[in-house]
Amino acid sequence: MNKSLLDTVISRTPKRTSHAQVVDQLGKAIVSGEFPVGSILPGDPELALRFRVSRTVLREAMKTLAAKGMVVPRARIGTRVTPRKEWNLFDADILTWHFACGVDEDFLYHLSEVRLAFETHAAALAARNATDAEIATMMRLAVAMGDASHTAETLAVADLKFHLAVLEASGNPFLRTVGGLIEAALVGVFKLSSPTDEKGGIDEVARNHIRIVEEIGRRDELGARQAMEYVITYGRNRIQKAFNPDQSAKI
Repeated sequence: MNKSLLDTVISRTPKRTSHAQVVDQLGKAIVSGEFPVGSILPGDPELALRFRVSRTVLREAMKTLAAKGMVVPRARIGTRVTPRKEWNLFDADILTWHFACGVDEDFLYHLSEVRLAFETHAAALAARNATDAEIATMMRLAVAMGDASHTAETLAVADLKFHLAVLEASGNPFLRTVGGLIEAALVGVFKLSSPTDEKGGIDEVARNHIRIVEEIGRRDELGARQAMEYVITYGRNRIQKAFNPDQSAKI
């Protein structure tokens, strides 16, 4: 099983296979701008020498990057880096590379906007569809977020588990697939700041998440939607504050 984005950021575990290493290093080089959008990548001999792999491994790596929308091969021209708008930003590797190369406020802000679009609706659907067992699981996860012994890393993991549980409880299989985006947003907050850095921060986070479950348990779709919106907005404001400590948040 592939390590999650959050696991990768926390542990900094390197890729194992030659194919994965080439994809990882080339992907980072493209995201960082070493190979800018519109540029032609070096030829196979140069790249094979750079990464010390066979041309077969290199070709497979190029196929992987092409599937992610990052490059396109052109006959008699070479492999061109595609415009960023063509990249699959739902892809966990691409998100990981952005964080490895450094993300800005706008990137994280856009992530939070996607969360507001998806997760608030997921919470409303959970209020409609969740089983009693799923509600009990979500409450257990929300309460666990209040453990005073949490580090920034363990709290981020607990937070992710909760939000993935809400997606699961929505009953919508399409919503379950946006877990990578949620993970990326939580990684962004985790790397910038954490409620564990503030007195009472852990308790506040737990209360906010417990409120989501309470609204779901009441089968109050609007209440669940609003409770989730509050939690996401809270995280977005933390991002804003981290980038602009002397300015008020956008929301």
